[in-house]
Amino acid sequence: MNPKQLFTRDLLVLFGLTGWALSIPYYGSEFVVAMALTCLMYIALATSWSLFCGSTRYLSLATSAFFGIGAYTGALSIESQGWATAIVLGAAIATGVAVVMGALVLHLRGTYFAVLTFGMTELIRHAITYWEKQVTGTVGRVLTVVPERDTIYLTMLLIAVLAVATSIVLRRTRFGLALRGIGSDEQRAMTLGVDTRLIKIAGFALTAAFAGAAGAAMSVRWTYIDPTTVFNPFIGFQTVLIALIGGAATLWGPLIAAIVFSLLAETLRLQIPQLYMMMLGLLLILSVLYLPGGLASLRGETFKQWWRDMRDEWKRKRYEWSGDKARDKQREKERRVVI
Repeated sequence: MNPKQLFTRDLLVLFGLTGWALSIPYYGSEFVVAMALTCLMYIALATSWSLFCGSTRYLSLATSAFFGIGAYTGALSIESQGWATAIVLGAAIATGVAVVMGALVLHLRGTYFAVLTFGMTELIRHAITYWEKQVTGTVGRVLTVVPERDTIYLTMLLIAVLAVATSIVLRRTRFGLALRGIGSDEQRAMTLGVDTRLIKIAGFALTAAFAGAAGAAMSVRWTYIDPTTVFNPFIGFQTVLIALIGGAATLWGPLIAAIVFSLLAETLRLQIPQLYMMMLGLLLILSVLYLPGGLASLRGETFKQWWRDMRDEWKRKRYEWSGDKARDKQREKERRVVI
């Protein structure tokens, strides 16, 4: 298919998925809607994270910081400003923080960038904890004004759809091409006239905007929030994990992985809570070893290649365990002695 046909196909797929998601509150139970909300949250987080990090190959661990900033902004403003304004403010303030953070650390790459973004996330969390205890005299926030369930769901659905739609559009623009150029060879992109610093900050801020909006929308689901809850590093780590398992460089991989991973995580948490984190770690290891392109890279040929590899490995092991390998080595040794 040509680029125009691919663009139309992606929009039609998004339209179909949106229509299916819109029907969930009308026939699903409270548990199903809660699970759908979690899926939508991670779709928005993982898709926006992949748009920047998957293209530029910068490993950001700041998602939980932007999510927490959005959640706190929403909690503080929803009563006086209203629901829609609280969401916009959460996205705007998270974007502003991302611009400052990006200007400070986006000149680094690799491990240094990942560690610094995580460190700055912890700095923000401790700063808000200090402010809560020393200035306001509280340890959290109780949300007395909470929208209806369907309002929260539709808002989170809108944020997720906007994240995917933005990814569909931007991947086909010069901005998306510049992000991929930075990921391929940043020095070469600079020589071709790309303002890499500005592009990286803009992409980083775009990721933060969706994370902040998602945090503001999801904060009312807890009705009580504190820094430990909304700045939980696990939110950031799980976002990265979902994006990598789905395929960080792909469009639909993070969405597929967000749905699969959320359902799997909930099942593991309920069935085997003691082994929950161990199973997630094992899943990541297997994905990196045997599916480096993520779930989006799965094709019929992938399964055939796995079958061929397993068959060849079994033949090799059977040849070794049966003793034929040792006997062949002995015969070869004796033949050399005779010669």
